[in-house]
Amino acid sequence: MKDTLNPTDIESHWREHWQSSQAAQKKNSGSSYCIMLPPPNVTGRLHMGHAFQQTIMDILIRSHHMSGHNTHWQVGTDHAGIATQMVVERQLQRQEISRHDLGRPAFLEKVWEWKAESGQHITDQMRRLGLHVDWSCERFTMDEHLSQATREAFIRLHKQGLIYRGQRLVNWDPVLKTAVSDLEVESIAKSGHLWHIRYPIEGEKDQYLTVATTRPETMLADVAVAVHPDDERYKHLVGKTLTLPLTDRSIPVIADDAVDPEFGSGCVKITPAHDFNDYAMGQRHDLPLINMLTPDCTLNEAVPEAYRGMGVKEARKAVVADLTDGEFLVATEPHSLNVPTGDRSGAVLEPLLTKQWFVKMDGLAKAGLEAVDRGDVQFVPGNWRKTYDLWLENIQDWCISRQLWWGHQIPVWYDNDGNHYVGHDEASVRKEHALSDTIELTQDEDVLDTWFSSSLWPFATLGWPEQTPDFDQYFPTQTLVTGFDIIFFWVARMIMMSLALTGKAPFKDVYITGLIRDAQGNKMSKTKGNVLDPIDLIDGISLDDLVEKRVNSVINPKQAKAIEKSTRQQFPDGIPAFGTDALRLTFCALATTGRDINFDLARAEGYRHFCNKLWNATRFVHMQLGTESYDAPSADHQSVADQWIMHRLQETVKRCDDALAQYRFDWLQQALYEFTWHDFCDWYLELSKITLNRDESSDQQKTATRATLARVLTDLIARLHPIMPYITETLWESMHPLYAPIANIESVIDMSMPTPNTALLHDSANKAMTTIQELVSGIRRLRSESDLAPSLSIPVRLYCQDNDKETRLKEHLDLWAPLVKLSQVDWLTETDSEKGCASAHLDGISVTVPLKGLIDTDKALARIDKQIKKMTEQRDKAKKKCDNPRYIDNAPAEVVQKEREVLAQCEQALSELALQREAVEALK
Repeated sequence: MKDTLNPTDIESHWREHWQSSQAAQKKNSGSSYCIMLPPPNVTGRLHMGHAFQQTIMDILIRSHHMSGHNTHWQVGTDHAGIATQMVVERQLQRQEISRHDLGRPAFLEKVWEWKAESGQHITDQMRRLGLHVDWSCERFTMDEHLSQATREAFIRLHKQGLIYRGQRLVNWDPVLKTAVSDLEVESIAKSGHLWHIRYPIEGEKDQYLTVATTRPETMLADVAVAVHPDDERYKHLVGKTLTLPLTDRSIPVIADDAVDPEFGSGCVKITPAHDFNDYAMGQRHDLPLINMLTPDCTLNEAVPEAYRGMGVKEARKAVVADLTDGEFLVATEPHSLNVPTGDRSGAVLEPLLTKQWFVKMDGLAKAGLEAVDRGDVQFVPGNWRKTYDLWLENIQDWCISRQLWWGHQIPVWYDNDGNHYVGHDEASVRKEHALSDTIELTQDEDVLDTWFSSSLWPFATLGWPEQTPDFDQYFPTQTLVTGFDIIFFWVARMIMMSLALTGKAPFKDVYITGLIRDAQGNKMSKTKGNVLDPIDLIDGISLDDLVEKRVNSVINPKQAKAIEKSTRQQFPDGIPAFGTDALRLTFCALATTGRDINFDLARAEGYRHFCNKLWNATRFVHMQLGTESYDAPSADHQSVADQWIMHRLQETVKRCDDALAQYRFDWLQQALYEFTWHDFCDWYLELSKITLNRDESSDQQKTATRATLARVLTDLIARLHPIMPYITETLWESMHPLYAPIANIESVIDMSMPTPNTALLHDSANKAMTTIQELVSGIRRLRSESDLAPSLSIPVRLYCQDNDKETRLKEHLDLWAPLVKLSQVDWLTETDSEKGCASAHLDGISVTVPLKGLIDTDKALARIDKQIKKMTEQRDKAKKKCDNPRYIDNAPAEVVQKEREVLAQCEQALSELALQREAVEALK
């Protein structure tokens, strides 16, 4: 082994080795365990959310493989219809070419060329995480087989009457000129206005109903004004008609329970073709639909001629001006509102009435709810079940058509009479419907929503609709790891589509992760300049490069300057290289059940130290083992420390199993961290030195300790491997020849996962070591408080109220005494009352250290007085806050509680310092 750990060197070595040895293609004969990777967009880059979730998935895959399961991790990418089309269109724009100039076939060739050249960037980054993936099974949602499966799904659902074409309201992007899904709608808070408009009541001179609206231009497509049926102000007007200002139309007054009498005047204008709530009301009252917008979102022939051809903003100004001139505008007031915006184009979206393809969702949603009720699918944490239920209980039919060119073209053909035919291709359509070649057929130009093909991912990637060996082996899958933000858009749709097309739920457990935020809890975004790139955390990045990277992601110069300033303040030295293992360990520690996860680089720094600690511990074990190979340790010659560490190892392995069973990866990390750092490194390695270096130790005792070192480190490497694959493979590469039982296993992934062995539990050794640890820690604390040099041998007096503890300490005196460098131990029969001693009262044990002749009293008093002064200042500051009623009443409860804890800690410290001072004073 090298003296120091260099993550860069070992990571590149193992990536090449895993690929050349096809490690992930090796299968076990046990039961199947399959995970589906949520396919990232082919246009994407690896971000913190990806890295976090993929680390969790890799831990599960590696753990189950080492437990004997036949594991399969299905990876791949999504064609990302809108995002990918935009990337290629922007490239063409720089050449002053549009997709329409090229035509559809030539444009699609350009997209495939881009995909081949740079579209796999994210999978290249994923490999950096050390994922145990058989990349030969990688899929792409536009692969020929997945395209065929997508067409087959459409055809089957259409035959079942679940897919239909209809005119419905959709979110329309005027820039992309396509319907977009709700997931692609970003609500942006903006300052606007609320316009109060008078609608004349027909037949009643100078009588009006006043409505309030944030979108006055849509009044041109109004078909009614609604009031609440119980609103006494307007009951008498229900059924009457109003003159729609600026038009020659009349509209009725209707009553509907959905109207809020408290909002505005209590009268609501109804525009079913341009508002989702109004659309629902229009359906209830059988109101007409007037579409006033073209696909470009300019006003069409349905409005008065004066407004035709105007854009929405221009029309709004014109309508407000004309309402003012006609004395219809009563008032205008400031009003904040959420504006629906396309997350890709940045355009304001408009509800638009268009002909689209839809999936009927009522029956599918009912089946999806029943599957969870039966326990076929369960959410972890369980509270996310409520989110799933809420969405499915209020579901609307799903618009699956998109007005794009890149994607799965809808498998529907039309004849000149408007009849439509569904099939895989034109030839099959003609054959199935007996259509002669003289009948002209044209395929629907729209493509399917990306979420439609993605909803087939769990089974289409395994060969469906064919009954392939992979489908038989791995479907249904076991665990889905994903974010809460796509429970409806992806998780629910996969469940519904799987039930409809295969008759089975696609997975058993849905583990929902939180959202990775920055250290202050802010959402990471390029516009905020607080994005962390996982590759930068692995490799490190200089301050200047980090600044350039962040600044280049924004356009606004003022924003760029602010981002540069904050970045330089937060990362004055840039970001150091943590390595992949430290980053993965950090993600594991952060995998709590909370919705939000704050990522602090200090945590990653701590886990980088852990990697170094493990590296150095293994080097120590190597030095002790030499070149000899050791069998499993025999209990006959083990020391109490050997027995104790084996006992603690079994407890830790049990904690790991329990944590994984509950998807508590934070508990998994905590169990392994505590055992490695505290039990193994801080205690056992030090205790093993005593046995191995002591002349009185027999050869059998030394062999038992070396064998124990080998066994514990072997099991520890195996248990850490799913979290930290690179370093554990490196450690095992040099370790495996030294541990005879599995010396022939060259890769950790091929080892069997250690399981708890109750035969290795040793309660008496555990009790003895607990007593030893408590005493050694107490004596070390006294040495530190008294400022006694580590090299100084000291006398200790012990009084044990607990006879069992005294017996244990006496029996193992030769093991623990060297840890605290004792010159003498006196066993007392009563509490020591001699002055001039440092003392500590432990659980059933009193410890005193005579200080006479060991310290410089003047220096000791000066040191203690300095500590007393500092602690008194902290105590007084905390006490002042805790005694202030205004602070207690106004500060958050958790802040007040923290301040009270600080006060209590200061009081305790001052009490201990007073005893120290008294002891030193007695020596003068």
